[in-house]
Amino acid sequence: MKDISFLEKNGVDIKQSLEIFGDANTYNETIGEFLVGIHTKINQLIEMMNNSDMNNYAIIVHSLKSDAKYFGFMALADMAYEHEMKSKAGDVYFVTNHINDLINETNKAIVLIQEYMNSDETVTNANNDTGGSSEVKGEVYTSKTILVVDDSNIIRNFVKRIFSDDYNVGTAKDGEEAIGIIKANQDNNFIEIVLLDLNMPKVDGFAVLEYMRQNDLLRKMPVSIISGDSSKETIDRAFTYDIVDMLEKPFTEQNIKTVIEKTIVYKGME
Repeated sequence: MKDISFLEKNGVDIKQSLEIFGDANTYNETIGEFLVGIHTKINQLIEMMNNSDMNNYAIIVHSLKSDAKYFGFMALADMAYEHEMKSKAGDVYFVTNHINDLINETNKAIVLIQEYMNSDETVTNANNDTGGSSEVKGEVYTSKTILVVDDSNIIRNFVKRIFSDDYNVGTAKDGEEAIGIIKANQDNNFIEIVLLDLNMPKVDGFAVLEYMRQNDLLRKMPVSIISGDSSKETIDRAFTYDIVDMLEKPFTEQNIKTVIEKTIVYKGME
């Protein structure tokens, strides 16, 4: 691993990233996951573009933007944001004509990270959470658990690192998996809090909220939202459900600890 100043000299916003991760060690422990994640997301984006699936394209490129921000790759984050806005508007023409720019910027990040890590391995060997969750769908918990529902392995593993000494940290990579886990645990009292992303492929966070509302679970398993979408429409819609709080990405370790503490206090009032 090179000195972290190597990244700064190559245009990476390390100062912002260290404010999020807390220290260089945590950044270094996690950057391999980012390497795998951006590689995987580009392949997904190409597939979505070829299918003219702009809805899921917007979700995946939003996740790419958030991950790039976490690790200080702001040029990639800005480009991904432009693609997010265009795909949300259904602009297939823009996406088709500019996806090579996004791929090239992603490849620059991949090469830079590999050089920083002094790694000649393929990216598929750099990640410790490729599929998302170590839990099988519908796992029943037997100890106090924080359930993190997010399509980004960066977020899932970030929360794991912070809270694994005090809680079991369960994960789900999409709303479908989350609903399966919630359903399996709705008769026990072990899920202390659900940290829920709203923008996910397949089944989104609002579907999870709706399932929980219909089954009267929002006080039993209190939910706080973690989302990169801070639009008034999204915030207003989220708060039509009995959620505790809403945290905008990217967040720091202290941000997420504050939300967890607030949400657990809410559960204690059940």
